[in-house]
Amino acid sequence: MAARIKKGDTVIVLAGKDKGKRGQITEVLTRVNKVVVEGINSVITHKKQTKDSAGGRIPKNAPVHLSNVALIDPKNDVATRVGFTIKDGKKVRVAKKSGEVIDG
Repeated sequence: MAARIKKGDTVIVLAGKDKGKRGQITEVLTRVNKVVVEGINSVITHKKQTKDSAGGRIPKNAPVHLSNVALIDPKNDVATRVGFTIKDGKKVRVAKKSGEVIDG
């Protein structure tokens, strides 16, 4: 399967508690079809104190399912789907709404 969404892409959240927020993808979990987005779906984990590090409540970003995020169109700054086309002998990602090439 081709990578429609990659690390570093800016996405908008379509559903859930953070609906409408935007963020950059920091990690893609391909086996479970989820992504970790910076500043989205923040949860607090509790860490026990050890000899080396202090314990406490540590915020982290939990994964979000791919179906709940959409790529931001680089031309008109709205949510868009991703298509593929061949340009100069290379397969490139294209925004469906504007036809703008996303990378490369």
